[in-house]
Amino acid sequence: MPETDLLSPPTTDLTTAPDLAAALADATGEGGIDLLVVDAAHLSALADAGVALPDGAAGLLVDADDLVELTRPDASRSIARVAGVATPADRDALRRLGARAGRAGADLGRVVVAVAADDLRPLVEGLVLGGYRSARRGPEGPVPGLQPAAATVLVTDGAALDVDHVVAVTSASLVARNLANTPSNLKDPQWMVERAREVAERRGLEIEVWDEQRLAAEGFGGLLAVGGGSVRPPRLVRLTHGTKGESPHVVLVGKGITFDTGGINVKPAAGMVSMRTDMSGSAVVLSVIDAVARLDLPVHLSVLLPLAENAFGEASYRPSDVIAPYGGRRTVEVTNTDAEGRIVLADALAYADDHLEPDVLVDVATLTGAARVALARSMAALFTPDDALAEELSAAGAATGEPYWRLPLHEEYRAYLRSDVADLDNAPGKVGAVTAALFLQEFVGERRWAHLDIAGPGRSDDDTGLLSVGATGYGARTLLTWLEQPEGI
Repeated sequence: MPETDLLSPPTTDLTTAPDLAAALADATGEGGIDLLVVDAAHLSALADAGVALPDGAAGLLVDADDLVELTRPDASRSIARVAGVATPADRDALRRLGARAGRAGADLGRVVVAVAADDLRPLVEGLVLGGYRSARRGPEGPVPGLQPAAATVLVTDGAALDVDHVVAVTSASLVARNLANTPSNLKDPQWMVERAREVAERRGLEIEVWDEQRLAAEGFGGLLAVGGGSVRPPRLVRLTHGTKGESPHVVLVGKGITFDTGGINVKPAAGMVSMRTDMSGSAVVLSVIDAVARLDLPVHLSVLLPLAENAFGEASYRPSDVIAPYGGRRTVEVTNTDAEGRIVLADALAYADDHLEPDVLVDVATLTGAARVALARSMAALFTPDDALAEELSAAGAATGEPYWRLPLHEEYRAYLRSDVADLDNAPGKVGAVTAALFLQEFVGERRWAHLDIAGPGRSDDDTGLLSVGATGYGARTLLTWLEQPEGI
């Protein structure tokens, strides 16, 4: 499994059947069914197809969180296992059910799923997300672990469903997970540049890369400061899909700290273990433009990846340093080198404002522990002064099972950013998620702008629901769902 395959994560070969009888007939004729998942609404159709179940089977299907084994006294049909589920009550429950079925199908040949729902998109999303397993690392590179079911047949009962489109959108989350889960001894800023080039080549995207010499020549003081302590120098990448005038120009910026020691303000050892995923924001926006181009969405999209490794060494930036992010619009006193994400984002946001003329500017970052404390692991923080943009992004998140809670850009807290020796203090240590967002707002000019702090849901500590251990790709499906409706941007 070469590194390039990280950009093409395996998913089950998903097809549809108009009803359960057709699904059973087709699948049985091709060598049998390893797992059949049905809800109570389909039990009669199962009986009509000649699959006998015990009396009272419908009464077992009451718990939406379980797959209930239904013993088949009739072994004449080539179905290895029948599992029953309660009919999901809403889209989120349907998505969770899909994830359970996706997990249960790992390494199986053929799965059939028959669940009553008017909209089956959440079920497909769950099947794809639940079937994901992070690639393990062997001596020669990534090694596949458990694989999703080779084939899954979804019974539609007449519901409209564009399977390929939903799989393409959902797979963006898997691409982001693969990138963010790659160990940091392999993944540095240049490694991310190479992945970006692969995306650009396979999708026909325009790409531009800044190395450390160009960053210095053009005044990207934030990236140079944060990346200065590492032997693996910083980079900035821009990719573009579409052309000016086709639709509103959306610019996405993703935090790309490929490993975060905290710098001179070094993190505790336990806090460093998960820091390979501190570039999840850049992984998300790279996966988004990859999917936008794959689907040929009618949107003019640019993404910026400010990439650096926050290490400590002889050239590390220090507490009390004063730096000037791109454009010189603000100087920044460094009071904590572990508040580095907002510094590299400042470079990219200011560049976007000065040169890309975005109609909308959105940044995505695993930015603050404060957001994780406030909202825990299942919800991200959303900041924007634009009510319409807040509603658009929140609705897109709700539609994909990635919820956001809008937090205030409270003007009174802006005073905390004051510094005696510079325009801004990078880490005042008060109301951390809000002051971080207020800091970023200083670099976006008058653009429509939103900040997504995914520090909580961007990582998972276990395999549960839609998530798997490590990076979650949180935000990718939100942004794609939002971009699918460019007329509303």
